[in-house]
Amino acid sequence: MKTIQVKSLPFNLVIADIAEAFNCAVRSNCGEYWIKIPKKWGKGTIRGINFDGGLGIIQYDCIFHNDIEIQFIVNKVHPLKFIYCLEGFVKHSFENDDKWHELEQYQCNILGSENYNGHILHFLSDTKTRINSLEIDREAFHTKMDCELKSLNSDLKELFLDKIAKRKFYYQGHYSLRIAEIFNRIQEFDNIDLIRRLYLEGKAYTILSQQILQYQDDLQEIGNRSLLRRSEIQLIEKAAKIIIEEISEFDNIETLSRRVGLNVNKLQEGFKYFYQNTVNGYIQTIRLEIAKNLLSNSDYNISEIVQQIGLSSNSYFSKVFKEKYNISPSEFKQNNKRFKKSG
Repeated sequence: MKTIQVKSLPFNLVIADIAEAFNCAVRSNCGEYWIKIPKKWGKGTIRGINFDGGLGIIQYDCIFHNDIEIQFIVNKVHPLKFIYCLEGFVKHSFENDDKWHELEQYQCNILGSENYNGHILHFLSDTKTRINSLEIDREAFHTKMDCELKSLNSDLKELFLDKIAKRKFYYQGHYSLRIAEIFNRIQEFDNIDLIRRLYLEGKAYTILSQQILQYQDDLQEIGNRSLLRRSEIQLIEKAAKIIIEEISEFDNIETLSRRVGLNVNKLQEGFKYFYQNTVNGYIQTIRLEIAKNLLSNSDYNISEIVQQIGLSSNSYFSKVFKEKYNISPSEFKQNNKRFKKSG
């Protein structure tokens, strides 16, 4: 295992300490600093950038040949850390604490160290790992956001106001789809110079605001939470599969919600995110697609098709089919028959 000690702040010095340990160069552009992991140690990059007001981001996108432990041990009050595991696995420990916290894909940590104690990140060998760490300089952030911080109604208020690190703070949860989408956009954004800096700063504040909303949502009972976590994607996929497989006897959204274990609001959010549709809109789309296929490739009459897609009214089916395809079901069936004969 290789151990790296980071004894400096801000991020340009953090990246410099890591670069020295790997014996590689530091590159920079418009306040963003990064290194490319030497082949001897693995591959990937580590990037860091500070913004006005005490906010910054460190991005780890790496595969190491050996376990790597990065120890942040600067003799100062350490930044608050909001760590998001986008891919892979990492372990975290507070300095002078024997307990390790495991952070897996889709999970996030909110971390505040006590006094001058720092943080330790442990990366496993041969594991593709993408970690984004939103970091907040307590003193600088407090000066900029003092008025806004007073309005927070949770433990986060005490955390943000704790400029001298009186107490340790630890939270683990699953980040929301909204936060996941922000990280996807950051990864896809390839502009450089000032545009990139402004873009990253805007996204950093958006992530922070979404994380505060999610933390407050996490305080609710599980059944009352409204934000969809990245880890709940499989439940959305399960709901879509149930709709497709049971369309002829589909009950209602409330029953579907109970079956997959998500409340209706989260179910709706997931369908809007993945299918750009409400649950009812998705159901109607599936019904019409199945109906169109049956009209083209079966001898079922209109009434039989209506029954197979879970509707009870021929007239309603004809209405929504024509709205979707600009042709009535009977005309579509006749046209398809003529096309097959001519072929």
